[in-house]
Amino acid sequence: MDGSQAGIEEARLEPASVRRFLSDNPEFLTSDDGLLGELGLRVAAGNVVDFGPAVMARVHAAHQREATQRREVEATARANFSAQAQTHGAVVDLLEARNPSDLARRVDLLAQQRFGLAAGVIALEAEAHPPAGWKRLVEGQVDMILGGPQRLARMGVAPTALGLFGERAETVRSVAMVRLAMWEPSRQGLLAFGSADEAGFTQDMGAELVAFLARVVERTAERWPIL
Repeated sequence: MDGSQAGIEEARLEPASVRRFLSDNPEFLTSDDGLLGELGLRVAAGNVVDFGPAVMARVHAAHQREATQRREVEATARANFSAQAQTHGAVVDLLEARNPSDLARRVDLLAQQRFGLAAGVIALEAEAHPPAGWKRLVEGQVDMILGGPQRLARMGVAPTALGLFGERAETVRSVAMVRLAMWEPSRQGLLAFGSADEAGFTQDMGAELVAFLARVVERTAERWPIL
């Protein structure tokens, strides 16, 4: 074993030592065809190491990763833009409601036609019958369905919420729900959307767009106060 090789072992093959050794002894790499082959390299004219095959493979892999990431970002951006555009259109639809019954009908229609969902429902805690088309809840039921008085929204699979959807409950696999507070004194309610896909709404999804629609429903419903 010569002094240079002994120096490599003593340095325990630290990267800096390997780099220094190869710089001082270039023939160690260029003259070893077997090692070059294992590394995917070859010596080109002028005794220059050609990194062509190895480098091109790495560049291609990096390009593929970048292209995949770019497509994912673009797909997410398109989905977000589409959701926002549909939400803005839904706001216009809700603001054109003529009465509470029409508001409930529009919520259900936009759920199905704009968002491809199974159903959309407005529910209200009420001692007597709520407005036509609204789902009646008993006092405290909003907290029970959402999972507590502090929760403003709930996304995902929620068996306790299926009753909100009446005869279509069997088709609902996941839900998005936001608490409503309407009129003075405040009356508790829910805006709920049901999806036929179990992954349509999941716990890790943000509820911002649904909450935005809930605020629109609240403001629209205040046109017709319940005495």
